[in-house]
Amino acid sequence: MSADFFLPDPEGRVPNPEGYFGEFGGKFIPEALVAAVDEVAAEYEKAKGDPAFAAELNDLMVNYTGRPSALTEVPRFAGHAGGARVFLKREDLNHTGSHKINNVLGQALLTKRMGKTRVIAETGAGQHGVATATACALFGLECTIYMGEIDTQRQALNVARMRMLGAEVIAVKSGSRTLKDAINEAFRDWVANVDHTHYLFGTVAGPHPFPAMVRDFHRVIGVEARRQILERAGRLPDAVVACVGGGSNAIGLFHAFIPDAGVRLIGCEPAGHGIETGEHAATLSAGEPGILHGSRSYVLQDDEGQITEPYSISAGLDYPGIGPEHAFLKDSGRGEYRAVTDDAAMQALRLLSRTEGIIPAIESAHALAGALEAGRELGEDGLIVVNLSGRGDKDMDTAARYFSLYDADAAVEADAGTEDAEIEGDAK
Repeated sequence: MSADFFLPDPEGRVPNPEGYFGEFGGKFIPEALVAAVDEVAAEYEKAKGDPAFAAELNDLMVNYTGRPSALTEVPRFAGHAGGARVFLKREDLNHTGSHKINNVLGQALLTKRMGKTRVIAETGAGQHGVATATACALFGLECTIYMGEIDTQRQALNVARMRMLGAEVIAVKSGSRTLKDAINEAFRDWVANVDHTHYLFGTVAGPHPFPAMVRDFHRVIGVEARRQILERAGRLPDAVVACVGGGSNAIGLFHAFIPDAGVRLIGCEPAGHGIETGEHAATLSAGEPGILHGSRSYVLQDDEGQITEPYSISAGLDYPGIGPEHAFLKDSGRGEYRAVTDDAAMQALRLLSRTEGIIPAIESAHALAGALEAGRELGEDGLIVVNLSGRGDKDMDTAARYFSLYDADAAVEADAGTEDAEIEGDAK
């Protein structure tokens, strides 16, 4: 198996030398970080041309992560999606339980190549934090994870996992106490400790080279999925679907399919309680171009350009920005982005659990809700690949409270009439 991380890109599909995808991207950072960011960019370019780096990363992906991840058809779930065939790209089966390990192992190897001894990272749902703590334990690196205080409470299991792996977890109490604020604190730490610290950024946002580099480490998802669906179904899918917060799992799936004009790229972002309520994190549906965390992209902001507080039931999607390549795909018309409410995502989570015995992460459940809607649009001849970006262990407390599972009588009442009900996509 070859991970194919560094295949050449067709012309026009990489950022320009300044890190722009069209008008989005760039490098808007304080002077104190310029040398460190440039060092990362230079080391990454050297690594891309080094067969030994690719071989070491590939070995880790196969023998540590467990790649290639499976492509699983889910016919009972698909029965609620207009009869279209639906396949799940099982990133939930990776070591640590999500797609996040792909990028983390790549950047951890770069950290060693740069001679840095300490890694910092932000995390929302905790999966990037767990993956980072895992890689630091594997490579003997000091590890500090910044996590919003609210997220430490709703993802307490992942906090415990990070600490078990030897990481220091710092609960961020400023701002909305969620992912945005964790990123802010991580950048402050990097400025203060840049000589010996690498910031292992967890998504395809941030300053150049992070959007392209993180994408490249995740592109194995789409490379594998494209190969697998051709083997399983004999043709390319009509649509590939993924949830979108910062956008790493989505661009990892989408990237291999961008040249295939007949394949729709559908990103599902969090509509929370509904876009009309203002309580959401649907950046591409309701945001405007602006600068956040070192790059220009779509951002949730008020009339004065101040960042507004995002909301989602999913800690991993609760972010007011989006990776610049997604902004480019949206504006170019190549990507489609839909907003999925909390309720639609939670109903899709329960539906997959009940029909296929797979409990997904709430983040991934947004993509499942989008797939239900896309399947009804495509009909019986449709073929869909969904990125199941993570497993739902971390979300069981949220799901148990949402569906009253801690109270047996209430759970039975909540289930009445829903077990075989068709669940609407509820995209706003």
